[in-house]
Amino acid sequence: MLDVYRLRLLRELDRRGTLAAVARALSYSPSAISQQLGQLEAETGVTLLEPVGRGVRLTPLARILVTHTEAILERLEEAEAELQAAATEVRGTLRVASFQSVLFALIPSVLTRLAERHPGLRVEITHEQAIPAFDGLLAHEFDLVLGEEYPGVALPPVAGASTQLLARDELFLVLPAHGPYAVDAPTDERFRLADLAGVPWILDPPSTAPGAWARNACREAGFEPDVRYAGSDLLFEVLLAERGHAASVIPGLLLSAVPRPGARIQRIPGRPHRRLTTGVRAGAAGQPAIRALREALRQAVREASQPEVPDADLAARDPGLVRPHPAAAVEQLAGRVTVPGVGRGLGDDVQDDLAHVLPPPVLEVLRPAGRRAARDRSDRTGPCAPSASITHRIAARQ
Repeated sequence: MLDVYRLRLLRELDRRGTLAAVARALSYSPSAISQQLGQLEAETGVTLLEPVGRGVRLTPLARILVTHTEAILERLEEAEAELQAAATEVRGTLRVASFQSVLFALIPSVLTRLAERHPGLRVEITHEQAIPAFDGLLAHEFDLVLGEEYPGVALPPVAGASTQLLARDELFLVLPAHGPYAVDAPTDERFRLADLAGVPWILDPPSTAPGAWARNACREAGFEPDVRYAGSDLLFEVLLAERGHAASVIPGLLLSAVPRPGARIQRIPGRPHRRLTTGVRAGAAGQPAIRALREALRQAVREASQPEVPDADLAARDPGLVRPHPAAAVEQLAGRVTVPGVGRGLGDDVQDDLAHVLPPPVLEVLRPAGRRAARDRSDRTGPCAPSASITHRIAARQ
């Protein structure tokens, strides 16, 4: 009988290429890995490894065994999933690898939902990029991996893993709104990516999918981007754009999770989208904890508002009053506008003054919110007279 653990070591060697890489991934010494594979050779009665320089490589018979190992490990995952599905409560520990924009936009609400529905489930999250995360998935360091694919930069299929589409997320430009690199693109002219040929950029490293895609998009537009800053921190990219230092590409998912940046958000010609995926080990998709997490992620995606950006540019505005989604913007305005002597919310006596400032759909949503706020204030403090200065304050922010 062949030992499943040793079969898995052989599969890892096939994937990673060297005994040292397998040892690092599984926290063993190279000599221990070599000893286990030697015992596997004794069990099979055939030569599995042959020396190449200072390393080893798999023989043709070893590759046949690896193919069967993939099927064996998948069936074991399916067996575990069926056993866990028979339980009445979702319990245990789920280890997740995710990248930054999903961490900001989806994970907080996902954790809240899982805690409410499955209090016995412990979720551990590691900030990790997709490619190394899939290595960790197959090494059983993670149970689910959040991945992303950019247009024309699709990830190759990972043997031993299965992926599922989570969402399509539009990509946007974040541009300096002031300073020497501010781009003046009137709303009556169609924006072209070539308009940014003279603007410095902050982009992900070229070895990453986001960095490779952004550079290629600029080249297709006819220029080589002047990349002065390289990194993978989206908030830092937004900060440099706000301060007028550089342009960058950010996902719409981030815009739904943070206040509107004090920079200019511009839709990219052609409206490119990235694909967000969830990956698990083959055969593990039926595990109750994984099903629960995937459903929570899908619900979080449905609740996350995509930014509404016109085909022309949307100049930077006050981040306290402008939100990515129109409905969110209305609710934000209703809750944040302060009338001196009254507090927050808009009552009927202010609506007429605002008719020339706000469009009718906005007023229709503000009116009931203002009435509720006014009733709450009246119950606590009694009626107060509003100040007309609110009209000028809102008009100045348009």
